Formats: sequence, structure tokens, C-alpha cells
Amino acid sequence: MQRQQMSNSSSITQFLLLAFADTQELQLLHFWLFLGIYLAALLGNGLNIITITCDYHLHTPMYFFLLNLSLLDLGSISTTLPKSMADTLWDTRAISFSGCVSQVFLFAFFISAEYFLLTVMSYDRYVAICKPLHYGTLLGTRACVHMAAAAWGTGFLTAVLHTASTFSLPLCQGNAVDQFFCEIPQILKLSCSHSYLREAGLIVFGVCLAFGCFVFIVVSYVQIFRAVLRIPSEQGRHKAFSTCLPHLAVVFLFVCTAGFAYLKPPSISSPSLDMVVSVLYSVVPPALNPLIYSLRNQQLKDAVRKLMMGWFSESMNCLSPSA
Repeated sequence: MQRQQMSNSSSITQFLLLAFADTQELQLLHFWLFLGIYLAALLGNGLNIITITCDYHLHTPMYFFLLNLSLLDLGSISTTLPKSMADTLWDTRAISFSGCVSQVFLFAFFISAEYFLLTVMSYDRYVAICKPLHYGTLLGTRACVHMAAAAWGTGFLTAVLHTASTFSLPLCQGNAVDQFFCEIPQILKLSCSHSYLREAGLIVFGVCLAFGCFVFIVVSYVQIFRAVLRIPSEQGRHKAFSTCLPHLAVVFLFVCTAGFAYLKPPSISSPSLDMVVSVLYSVVPPALNPLIYSLRNQQLKDAVRKLMMGWFSESMNCLSPSA
């Protein structure tokens, strides 16, 4: 399909997304692969949400923030994958203008809020390990709700600013988006010459803010590891590491993939590379985050096992004949 040459964005009624493959066999492979990843993300994050909600032993700040992280993961992956799978199944590339705007806004909202929440979670681990006597004071119920609300609110504000700025630009380079979902850098490539500087300025501001959060996370973990290494008992060190390492792994995966996607030089940019990188930061983390936390957190594993055994026992009782 040829690109539509448009004078401004108001003339565009739809965008054309980048297809993963040209042959039917590869399209079906893409569909089943994405379906498996999506179901894994739904199952893992859904189990986390239900377990943390139902088990009162997990009603602590750390698991409250983990519940919020699972909600954001479900939101971000549900913004991109279902549309991509439907396009593959029906062999279409089109997405309406309003659908593209909604996808840009929701994805920016969930991704930004998740990054700010990861910053809050690093503060939670810092207080728990470095200032345990003040944990209840600094991270009471009201403080946790306020910090989580701040992460969601900041993500919403960020998404509003970027979406409004991006789609207020005149789009003169056609309507073909070189990505499997509507992504801000790819939309900016369709703008007229020099008209993208305003949004570029917002991106620079966002990168500076993200770098500040990253520095905060690094400094927090430097203090955490110094405190953990001073713990005399091996069991105490193991318990501290088991709650910190999953969060650090999630931060590392998220920051590295998203940072490379948005900061890589244009000279190494290509549609195939951009697509692979976007999959790494938009699809892989939401599916892997529940697994990362479950593998390292014994308390969460025990709670999930207890919940599953309870469901199994209730199912057996329903199937057994009544006395």
C-alpha cells in the first residue's frame, strides 16, 4: 500500500502499521507467539493481583506497590498486543486516527507510570532495609496511597502532554507507521521538517526526568547493598536480597530496553531493529515481571501455592457427591 501524502494531520483518517511478516505461515507464527506471551502476562499478573488482594499477610507496602505494578503491566501489554494479533489474524494494517491517538496515550500513560512506580518501589526497599525502625512511620497506609497515586498521576500528565504535542503537529510524510503499534518516535517521523522540535523538547525533558529517577534508584541500591552486606547472619542477607534483586532485575530490564529504543542513534535505526527493540521493552517486561518476582520471593510463592491449593480443594468439594 502506498503512503498517503497529507498536508496536515486533520486530513488523515487512518494509519498503516508495520506488518511482522509477509507470508501467511509467519503471520500465524507471530499470532500464536504473541497470544502465548499475552496469556502468560494475563495469568502471571492476574495471579499476583488476586493473591495480594486475598492474602492479608501480603497487605504490606511492598506488595501494595507490586499489585500496582501488575495492574500497569496488564494495561501496557493490553494496549499493544490485542490489536497486533487481530491485525495479523485478519491480515490488515489499518488503525483509525482516534485508535492511534488512544494507543499512544494509553501506552505512554502505563509506561511512564510504571517507571515512576519502580522509583517509588526502590524507596520502599531503601526504607525497609536501611531505616527499618522508621518503616511504619515513613510508609504508612496514607503515604503508600499518596506515592502510588503520584506515580499514576505523573504518568497521566506525561501521557497527556506527549499525546497532545505529537498529534498537534502537521503530518506531511504520509500515514505509514514503521512499527507494530502507534509509537511517538514513529509518528514524529511523519511530521513536517522542523515541526517536531516542540515534541522533541518534551522528550528531552522526559529523558532528564527519567535519568533523575534512575540516579535515585542507583543511589538507593548502593545504600541498600552497603546495609545488606553489614547484616551478620547469612539468612538475614538472603532474605534482604530476595526482596531487592527482583525489583532491581525489573528496573534493569525496563530501563535498558526502553532507553535503547528511545536513545539509539538514527544511524543504526531500521524498521526491523525498531520492531525488535519495541517488543523487548513493551511486550517482554509485562510477561516476565511476575515470573521474576515469583522466583525470588518465597513469601509470594507460598501465598500463590496456598491460593491454588484452596481453589483446587473447593473444586474437588464441588465435584464430590454430597453426603
